[in-house]
Amino acid sequence: MSDTLPERLAAAPVVPLIGENNPSRAVRIAQALAAGGLAVLEVVMRSSDAQKGMEAILAETEGLIVGAGTVLTLDQAKSVRASGAEFIVSPGLVDEIALYCLDEGIPFFPGTMTAGEVQRAFALGLREVKFFPASLAGGVPMLKALSSVFREMRFMPTGGVSARNLAEFLELPSVLACGGSWLTPKDAVAIADYSKITNLASEAVAIAKAGR
Repeated sequence: MSDTLPERLAAAPVVPLIGENNPSRAVRIAQALAAGGLAVLEVVMRSSDAQKGMEAILAETEGLIVGAGTVLTLDQAKSVRASGAEFIVSPGLVDEIALYCLDEGIPFFPGTMTAGEVQRAFALGLREVKFFPASLAGGVPMLKALSSVFREMRFMPTGGVSARNLAEFLELPSVLACGGSWLTPKDAVAIADYSKITNLASEAVAIAKAGR
């Protein structure tokens, strides 16, 4: 792949979450998102079959950067890495996962919501973290406060981000990208309305470009 993760996120700083267990549907969702201009995807590991969906996307699509989300343990991190995950996301900060990813040279975005958690991530050597759950953790005002102290850190707010407030988050220089499941709504997935997913992705790209 010619582009790196930072380059892709600079071009379209939005990371949609894919929670589909069926591999063929996961591939269709990924293709729909790509058609809308989003090439960095997070497949959430919330079921035993989720990894198969990630593997199918990696095998059957081209030009995408595919990561694994909701990674809870070191063993799970090693497993998704072996399956081809190009970045790893966790809901919280686990030292052993962070150190493993740093050693492997794979981007890791642990969930943080307090100054103590961000400082711990910084001390471990991380410079990019997930801000989760963004809306409940204080939203844009909290991110501004954290960014004023941790000036080397970049954040990926996730949880409560939508088309309505995407621009507000992306206006912050410390925000690397925003993550969210609003781009893959369950109702659209249930009826295989992939055009709706493409339209939502296109809308997110347009909002991001207008704001940056």
